Amino acid sequence: MINPQNIFTISSQKEFEKIALKVFRYQHENNKVYREFCDFLNTDVQKVKSLEKIPFLPIQFFKSRYVLSSQDKIQETFTSSGTTGMITSQHLVTDVSLYEQSYRLAFSNFYGNVEDYVVLALLPSYLERKGSSLIYMVKDLIEMTNNENSGFYLHNYDELIAKLIELDSSGQNVLLIGVTYALLDLIEKQNFQLKNTIIMETGGMKGKRKEIIREELHNILCSGFGVNSIHSEYGMTELLSQAYSMGNGIFECPSWMQILIRDTEDALTYVDYGKTGGVNVIDLANINSCSFIATQDLGKKYSNNSFEILGRFDNSDIRGCNLMVV
Repeated sequence: MINPQNIFTISSQKEFEKIALKVFRYQHENNKVYREFCDFLNTDVQKVKSLEKIPFLPIQFFKSRYVLSSQDKIQETFTSSGTTGMITSQHLVTDVSLYEQSYRLAFSNFYGNVEDYVVLALLPSYLERKGSSLIYMVKDLIEMTNNENSGFYLHNYDELIAKLIELDSSGQNVLLIGVTYALLDLIEKQNFQLKNTIIMETGGMKGKRKEIIREELHNILCSGFGVNSIHSEYGMTELLSQAYSMGNGIFECPSWMQILIRDTEDALTYVDYGKTGGVNVIDLANINSCSFIATQDLGKKYSNNSFEILGRFDNSDIRGCNLMVV
């Protein structure tokens, strides 16, 4: 058995690979769905000696199967958002403390002590449903600020505008984390000139607005909030870790998470740095579900391990990733 605490103290690529391979063997042995997928690919476990040889489970499995590597009781079930009638993903979490440890450590690594901030959350489409892992995280961060000004906003934009202007002009460090369409709604009501506020978008129009390319979106948001850059969070229901971008859409992972870019024509091979392909995620915090996930995102990775998200696959474009998905 792997000690989960070793995951959060990784300090080198060599150590990451060693633990990732241990996690792979553990999950192959204990995760029925993952083992079936590996068997389908005729994976010889003894020959898997590098990250590139590890099979990545297509993310769609979280919609149709219980992806578990643990026999422990389910503590939380996180679900993805979806329009009516859509099948949503379920992430069954047997140890929610691993999720808490992951996002708390990652936040402090990238942003410092959360108590130095007021956290304001504008996440209407997430708040209006149950089972959002993002709401779970943000609610905890809000409580950890120990500041009465931190909190969630739903459709009370005027109240949020007043609070944001008041806090920013007082010199308080503020983090406004918002779903993309709601941030655009906010700057249509008020033009800001913020000096002490970080704007973090969590991506997605959630069907409320037309999707636009990141550069254009960030230009509109920078102008509307009067800031130099827009931060972003890259996470999903199926992951217990997040990557963060401090601007320009370039993301960095915490030390227990890595991205590989697969060939869009052949899901079992990888492309060079700077080339576009499908995003595979290794999230070692997912030790009790599956740490090796082939997402439906398109992206590029750079030699310093940072990466960009460029969009999503059209389902018809995914080759070799739909194997065995039912």
